[in-house]
Amino acid sequence: MDAACAKTNLLDLDRSGLASLLTQLGEKPFRADQLLQWVHARGCDDFAAMSNLSKALRERLAQECDIRAPEVTADQQASDGTRKWLLRLAGGSAIETVYIPETRRGTLCVSSQVGCQLNCSFCQTAQQGFNRNLSVSEILGQMWTANRLVPPHAVREKPITNVVFMGMGEPLLNFDNVVAAIRVLLDDLAYGLSRRRVTVSTAGVVPMIDRLREECPVALAVSLHAPDDALRDELVPLNRRYPIAELLDACRRYVAGDERRRVTFEYTLLAGVNDHPAQAKALARLLARVPAKVNLIPYNPVDGLPYETSSPATVAQFRDEVLRHGLVATVRKTRGDGIDGACGQLAGRVLPRQRRSVHASASV
Repeated sequence: MDAACAKTNLLDLDRSGLASLLTQLGEKPFRADQLLQWVHARGCDDFAAMSNLSKALRERLAQECDIRAPEVTADQQASDGTRKWLLRLAGGSAIETVYIPETRRGTLCVSSQVGCQLNCSFCQTAQQGFNRNLSVSEILGQMWTANRLVPPHAVREKPITNVVFMGMGEPLLNFDNVVAAIRVLLDDLAYGLSRRRVTVSTAGVVPMIDRLREECPVALAVSLHAPDDALRDELVPLNRRYPIAELLDACRRYVAGDERRRVTFEYTLLAGVNDHPAQAKALARLLARVPAKVNLIPYNPVDGLPYETSSPATVAQFRDEVLRHGLVATVRKTRGDGIDGACGQLAGRVLPRQRRSVHASASV
């Protein structure tokens, strides 16, 4: 076994995990607070530089631990400032992470799996097959790396203010590791993000939506993409296991008890497939009893897939129809398409390629 891999990767540990580690090393648990700040808030990977820790502890940490994030093998930047990194993982696969800058916010779109097993018909990631779940360190390593690579911003205090689990994979099928990573993102001594600034996007894994509400209720986004089960079965095969009615019931449970909370429903517009005004009306009727906002996403073309982008006029008409029925609806601005970093375009490198049949995807 490689010596580095035998060491404890501190990116895998939250505050309590660090406290347990330090107790095993004969240290007071409060040292975990200091170590958490060094690793995450300051992005430090040099134990010798952790000046408020004793020299003996620093030397012990260097012997038994490391701070090991996935390796950046490609760094692309689009004309709009969107930046995409290709990160190499152990075993030869790679994931992609995207940073989207705006004046008042900086959003990091992180991956949760190597590939994806849900086989949504219009998504580039789905075409790569599925390899495995990401570890906590591989998820947090995306944030840790981006914080080190994104320069300070003149307006906002932090380079990254928002994290969305909308990269490669279905986050709720890697529930334990995703939630463990989120707890570090929320920790005031690490990244200090508020719950409303961390969003988990799901294709609709109903039992895990309920579990997320109980264990770590952050912002929820649902990839809907169709106003009826027949069409959604084709676009999102998971719908055959958890149809729309069950999914919407879970969404209502998720926001119950907090009148300010809303579920964001993502709806990718595919020309001639799901973008007709009648479908907009059906969508509005469907969501009438759900605390919801609709995020309309113009389709970003993927080579080899049979879908086309709806015209701007069609997108506007669809949005206006949804608005007329009293829902909040916005059109997502396409960012990063010049570097294949836009929604639905992330591919990475998934080894070995494991295709998922519709039957397998729907049985999750």
